[in-house]
Amino acid sequence: MTKEMTLKSVVAELRDGMTIGMGGWGPRRKPMALVREILRSDLKDLTIVAYGGPEIGMLCAAGKVRKLIYGFVSMDVIPIEPYFRKAREAGAIDVVELDEGHLLLGLRAAGHNVPFIPTRVGLGSAVMINNPQLKTIRSPYEDGEVLVAMPAIKLDATLLHVSRADRNGNTLTFGPDPYFDDLFARAAGKVYVTAEEVVDSIASDNPEDMKANLVEPYLVKGVVNAPLGAHPTASHYSYGWDLPHLKAYVASAAEENGWAAYFDKHIAGGEESYAASVGGEAQIRQLPLPTM
Repeated sequence: MTKEMTLKSVVAELRDGMTIGMGGWGPRRKPMALVREILRSDLKDLTIVAYGGPEIGMLCAAGKVRKLIYGFVSMDVIPIEPYFRKAREAGAIDVVELDEGHLLLGLRAAGHNVPFIPTRVGLGSAVMINNPQLKTIRSPYEDGEVLVAMPAIKLDATLLHVSRADRNGNTLTFGPDPYFDDLFARAAGKVYVTAEEVVDSIASDNPEDMKANLVEPYLVKGVVNAPLGAHPTASHYSYGWDLPHLKAYVASAAEENGWAAYFDKHIAGGEESYAASVGGEAQIRQLPLPTM
């Protein structure tokens, strides 16, 4: 059976109040086409889990977010996502601000179906002060060491963007860094994937391709053909992040009705008009990949 879906049909399977993981890292390989479809929808009261980038700010600006669980929310050369910052400073969202390692361990615990993973990460730091819900546990062995018990971060769904997928849910994610997409996938009840290219079948004896197969196909509920679907973030090796566009997006956060103007110009018209609104496909595909 084919797992191919549309952006609209994926978002139709999501529900208010869900906990949703976002793959990628900062301004790299974010599932932005699905994020934009969520922005066009009536979904609300979401808990978003991410190593965050512009998807976080956009969802906050649109009032879709009730709670954020994150290791950071940044666009690298733009250190703090501006719409996230406005929501955070206004107290408009609940937050769980974790060390990046805690987030990794929370996802790993969920993927292993255990309630927590013990770690030294966070001991003696502000992480424990800012997150009083984190508990410690004493080792049952002779050392008796006191450790942080990082609880599992269970996700109702994860959204990923990949380089290539087939209609059976096999995926290839090219690039030098897998980030933690595999952990987000295994922590989730359902995984929905957008791809730069969808083909009939991915079958290869190339070991490099096998290393790019990060997610077991049985985890994948839906696959969407979405070329340019990570823009304005980077998608190795298809295009880099769109820094001029990101700077314009950041500037909108300081303008009166800036989000409404950005939404109307780039998002409201649907994905069919999105590429044209940001300069066109040819221009996007010439964007240089980040080198840091």
